Amino acid sequence: MSVTQPSTNAGQAKGDALTGPLVIVLAVVVMAGLLFGYDQGVISGALAGIRQHFSLSALLTEVVTSWVTLGALGGSLAGGYLADRYGRRRAVLIAGLLFMLGALLQALAPGVLLLVLGRLAVGFGVGVAAVAAPLYGAELAPAAHRGRFVSAYQLAITIGIFLAYLVDSVLEDASWRWMLGVSVVPGILLVAVGAIGVESPRWLVKAGRRDEARAVLARLAPDADAAARLEAIEHTLGEEAGGASWGDVFDRAWRKPLIIALGLAVFQQITGINAIIYYANQIFAAAGFATPQEQTTATTWAVGGVNVAATFIAIAFIDKLGRRPLLLAGLVGMGLALLVVGIAFLSIDGQPPGTGPTAAGIVTLVALVVFIVSFAFSLGPVVWTVINEVFPGRVRGRAVAVATAVNWGAAFLVSQFFLTLIEAIGKPATFWLFAFFCLAGWIWVYRVVPETKGRSLEDIEKSWST
Repeated sequence: MSVTQPSTNAGQAKGDALTGPLVIVLAVVVMAGLLFGYDQGVISGALAGIRQHFSLSALLTEVVTSWVTLGALGGSLAGGYLADRYGRRRAVLIAGLLFMLGALLQALAPGVLLLVLGRLAVGFGVGVAAVAAPLYGAELAPAAHRGRFVSAYQLAITIGIFLAYLVDSVLEDASWRWMLGVSVVPGILLVAVGAIGVESPRWLVKAGRRDEARAVLARLAPDADAAARLEAIEHTLGEEAGGASWGDVFDRAWRKPLIIALGLAVFQQITGINAIIYYANQIFAAAGFATPQEQTTATTWAVGGVNVAATFIAIAFIDKLGRRPLLLAGLVGMGLALLVVGIAFLSIDGQPPGTGPTAAGIVTLVALVVFIVSFAFSLGPVVWTVINEVFPGRVRGRAVAVATAVNWGAAFLVSQFFLTLIEAIGKPATFWLFAFFCLAGWIWVYRVVPETKGRSLEDIEKSWST
């Protein structure tokens, strides 16, 4: 028996305008991304003050730095459940409250234990937001703006990192509590805009609240046919009835897309991006940028500013050039930059501390700029685009949650053991190891990852059975 899906093209065309409620939805998505990015980037400038205040060893420094990613791993797995159980908007609100709690714990922590608990709370909020915010934006945005809504979240993350570096550059190491505590403010703003936002009509229908869903659709697009759009949502949800279990994600039929998604999630992290973001100030200090001001200035513009600017390259070209060319080109740039950084540190490590950056230090700065540019137009945004494309709709939600958790697990390992690795094998060998992973990633992408540009999700799904 065939079912005819209601036609909503006319209504959809009328509903493409950005109304007030949609602007609030976009604000929620952007604020969540900004908080995510800020909490990723701020630790770089705060770390020196924290180490001095608590007399941290290298191991405890790694714990303070990396456990935000451990919390994010748990939050990403919980995010899907919270979004399904309590609604997309409420899940974002929970993330905002966790951000606020974590920020206060970090800023007021009398000892390392509470500081680490604060990092875990922030990380859990990051993980929940990473699942709930893009889902919230994607389900409420008009079709003509959906890509921009989701891309706005990714762009907001890079802006958040940049803002964190700016705050670090304004404040001194002794003000590390202020650096970490400042994220309470955007946390409050996230909760405020989320509180006046609307809930996803799709979730309301699933929860049996049909009249509320219809009212929300009318608010989102007053000129569109709310009844027709509601009928279309009900039709789609009817086709998805009896959704996938966790076991279905690992079914043999979806082994190929699962391998692609997990491989991309791992390579995005083991090529070194979070080690650079979290430990940027320490890397520049080792490269001869002697004062905290020099270190934070280099970090702010060479990592934060460049990361924002280069993300626009991916937004401009991902649908024109395709996913594979951007991934392959980015991995080449990243690998070559890391090779240069390793070579530069051969010279830097043999020199006594100076009063400013050496020639090798400047080379390190330039190479890291190349690394950040290469990552920002390739493994940064493109990985998440492909991960969300390769899975069939029936298992996409849980499969993406698995890939996100694996990504955070890899991020935790890199940030947890980066300093230990440097102590064990030295700075040059550590950066060359990241360069080797770039080479391995290039070979793997070339051999395994298909091009998904211009293909419908249905066409991609069919390809796994051929």
